[in-house]
Amino acid sequence: MTAEPGDYAWSSHAANVGSLEDSLLTPHSEYLALGADRSSRAAGYRTLFADALGDAQTGEIRAHLRQQKAFGSDRFREWVEKRTGTFAGLRRPGRPSATPNCP
Repeated sequence: MTAEPGDYAWSSHAANVGSLEDSLLTPHSEYLALGADRSSRAAGYRTLFADALGDAQTGEIRAHLRQQKAFGSDRFREWVEKRTGTFAGLRRPGRPSATPNCP
């Protein structure tokens, strides 16, 4: 989308890091839990974005998005499969191998 979170026009990032006042935003409870006052919450929010995801993790997230699969641990995948009755892991690219329909 953008190189920096604050570069996206519809992002609340600038308001949450304290560089922009936006009266349309209502602070989320998770944001409010980052600190006792506005400046400490802004500092806490900035630290959430200090480290970028690595290429490997970004690629894994994109693969899950392409296949519309939940991203998470094996335990989470098993939980999703049990509750939905569908396969929640990634499938290999390409068509499934042909299996004979008759003996």
